[in-house]
Amino acid sequence: MRYRSGSMFDCGKLTVRTPCGAVGHGGLYHSQSPEAYFAHTPGLKIVVPRGAMHAKGLLLSCIDEPDPCIIFEPKILYRTAVDEVPVAHYKIEIGKAEVVREGNAVTLVGWGTQVHVLLEVADLVQEKLNVSCEVIDLISILPWDAELVCKAECFLYLEAPVQRVTGWDCPFPHIFEPFYLPDKWRCFAAVRDVLKY
Repeated sequence: MRYRSGSMFDCGKLTVRTPCGAVGHGGLYHSQSPEAYFAHTPGLKIVVPRGAMHAKGLLLSCIDEPDPCIIFEPKILYRTAVDEVPVAHYKIEIGKAEVVREGNAVTLVGWGTQVHVLLEVADLVQEKLNVSCEVIDLISILPWDAELVCKAECFLYLEAPVQRVTGWDCPFPHIFEPFYLPDKWRCFAAVRDVLKY
């Protein structure tokens, strides 16, 4: 609407909250992560929190945005009660990624609750391979923080091909859900392959 009206109108701070991701045995109906589907829609802003503190800050940021926003809330967060959330009003900037852990050999990029898996992988890689991994939480899928992730021209300096660890390219399997999701062992194998290159 803002584009069509020449910035005279906006969507009235439209914010859509929607659950996403697997919790356990949701299968093809309740385990999808459809953020990629919406990421190709011009004008939308898409965020995925990794915890309750981020969820509140991102929700408040989305509500203040003139563009429509979708906040994908990982369902597993509804079952956790370990994040301390400040009572005060605060916002987390949309479009800015966060370096959750510093490292110098390999960069792991994820969003939502997958960031916790990547932190486990970073610990495992440090323990087993004695290699330091940087972990980046993308936070915002659209717009995404290309500057932080790419470090301004990383593709000219890559020492190994980028590895993607995702769900398999097939319908989400109900019974085989644990084998479908990108767990720490698949991520660890990808890091090991990058280091062997």
